[in-house]
Amino acid sequence: MVSSSHEALHRIFQQEPGLFARVARNLGVAFPPPVSATELSTDLTETRPLERRVDTLLRMDTEDGSFVLAVESQSKPSPHKPASWAYYLSHVYAKYSVPPVLLVVCPDRKTAAWAAQQFDIGPRQWPSLTLRPLVLGPSDLPVIDSPDEAARDIPLTILSAALHRCEPEADAILNALAKALKGLSADDENTAGTFIELMEQGLGTTQAADFWRHLMAVDLSFFQSQTAQQLRAEGEAKALLRLLDHRSVEISEGDRERIVGCGDPEVLDLWFTRALTARSTAEMFAPAEEAGSAD
Repeated sequence: MVSSSHEALHRIFQQEPGLFARVARNLGVAFPPPVSATELSTDLTETRPLERRVDTLLRMDTEDGSFVLAVESQSKPSPHKPASWAYYLSHVYAKYSVPPVLLVVCPDRKTAAWAAQQFDIGPRQWPSLTLRPLVLGPSDLPVIDSPDEAARDIPLTILSAALHRCEPEADAILNALAKALKGLSADDENTAGTFIELMEQGLGTTQAADFWRHLMAVDLSFFQSQTAQQLRAEGEAKALLRLLDHRSVEISEGDRERIVGCGDPEVLDLWFTRALTARSTAEMFAPAEEAGSAD
């Protein structure tokens, strides 16, 4: 099953195709920024029953010409991946007749070091194909912990936070991002909602994700759009379920559905406060009058 954090590491390039040229400079490769970018179908399935899908595929048109960018999010080393990547590039080149570039985005240093190898495909005496992916890992992006710097390039800050999510600098990046998002105008609410969702996905199940949900509930509460409110409610529901589990409070399937299905952040916040001391979900869900008398 593909994880949400996996999705965020390549979806950010769909949201902001020009981000590729900016991060490529960190890898020592100069690509001109795209004049335009077109999403292509990620389905590389052949007519025979063999399905292969690249994570993100974009045709990038620049003043110096065009290329197809394939972005793969890779969470751990895999001996089978180089063959798949070689297939993707060959298939894309044959299908579109446009030079392909492979960018592998890795959220940890070990995986990034593995992916940065040169992969020779063929016999040792004469490799028929050499695979050279561009690899983006935690070491290749700066820690963006200044709100001003974050505001200048919010997509880059999201990617920086996702790649540093397991490192001590994660909270500082998220703080800077929250302040940068707060500086967006009211007209940018939908864009902010997309950025909030991508950041939520990119942090996975790390401690940084809990910190980000706290920031959403406090610093980003000014976003009143339906998308932002839904994201805030989802974050609070997850935090409530973790609290109940930590306190060993029994949660029925019906209780779980009620918590996850609640779209009101204020109700979830009330339940969370009660869950700090409640001995059962019935006590947590009790109407205000009953809860008051129990106290």
